[in-house]
Amino acid sequence: MSQSPAPPASALKAFGAAESPVPLPGGQGSAWRSGALVLKPAAMAPETTWRAGVLHHLPESSGFRVARPVPAADGSWAAYGWEAWRPIGGSTDPHRADDVIRAGEAFHAALADLPRPRFIGVRDNAWSHADRLAWEEAEQAPDFPLLGPLLAARRPVTAPAQIVHGDLLGNVLFEPGRPPAIIDWPPYWRPAAWASAVVAVDALCRHGAEPELLDRWSHLADWRQLLVRALIFRIATHETLDDATERKYRPVVDLVLNEA
Repeated sequence: MSQSPAPPASALKAFGAAESPVPLPGGQGSAWRSGALVLKPAAMAPETTWRAGVLHHLPESSGFRVARPVPAADGSWAAYGWEAWRPIGGSTDPHRADDVIRAGEAFHAALADLPRPRFIGVRDNAWSHADRLAWEEAEQAPDFPLLGPLLAARRPVTAPAQIVHGDLLGNVLFEPGRPPAIIDWPPYWRPAAWASAVVAVDALCRHGAEPELLDRWSHLADWRQLLVRALIFRIATHETLDDATERKYRPVVDLVLNEA
């Protein structure tokens, strides 16, 4: 993935970043480091402000760490289309799906009492559309053969919704002797175990995890239904589904449908 343009001088000055920005690897290729700050393009303003406020006030935990936001000179959480964060140590490991799920569970437990933010209902991107399709809040589905059986397999889910992290597997950092660190948080309003199901689906489809991963978390409420919806969510974000991509999803779709 290509690197996005560097933050402008106006954004660097607003956050007190004095060093020339250096691109950071990973993610969507949009993060830059300047001294003791990491700068990223800001999401929609209400989401940026909400997320920064939550993470600023979130208590320390033995189960996870988070990167803390840095305000601009005027006290706002975004400036000139950018936001700033303190760097946090560690590296991702997509082969540690169980540990990622455990970190997510601790993170979601800390967020369980937050009310649903308004911006959740107005986001307009491929991921928000795929999420609504998975949860029967949208009717227009891509014309992918894999989706039909999954859409037909949906059944009611009883687990309550709350704020969750919708893309954990590549956004949990591990560092020896410290709790896992959760970064790059895209918030969704879904059952907490749905976020775990997305981790499991990503691990099987993209990183060669064994099917036993699904069995280890089958005690979670509505687990198989949440796997169905996680697969719909991931598949529906694609503009096209070529043969190679379909081959990655097909065994996992068959596995989940056989148990759903």
